[in-house]
Amino acid sequence: QVQLVESGGGLVQPGGSLRLSCAASGSIFSINDMGWYRQTPGSQRDLVAAVTRGGNTNYADFVRGRFTISRDNAKNTMYLQMNSLKPEDTAVYYCYAKIRPSGLLLWGDYWGQGTQVTVSS
Repeated sequence: QVQLVESGGGLVQPGGSLRLSCAASGSIFSINDMGWYRQTPGSQRDLVAAVTRGGNTNYADFVRGRFTISRDNAKNTMYLQMNSLKPEDTAVYYCYAKIRPSGLLLWGDYWGQGTQVTVSS
């Protein structure tokens, strides 16, 4: 059973930093694209940042220059370093990965359970 588990969320003051982690576990053959999304109550889930297996990155305009996405393919883990946090960054952050489980030919879309990030003084 493949699963994604996020960690690192919490409460931080404006201007502070947090680092989120997303670890993929289970019988995994390969992981392709990975990304972070965020969602607030009553709103759609928005892309924050994405990273390809080769390390190419893409950022939403509202985080570019403040957030940095990275991944460690050997550990099947992705990170999101969030700096200069603003109250409007408050949301539940979800990790996403395109994964091919061991023994299967098809790729699947997998999501983590979400981790709350609250930016408040």
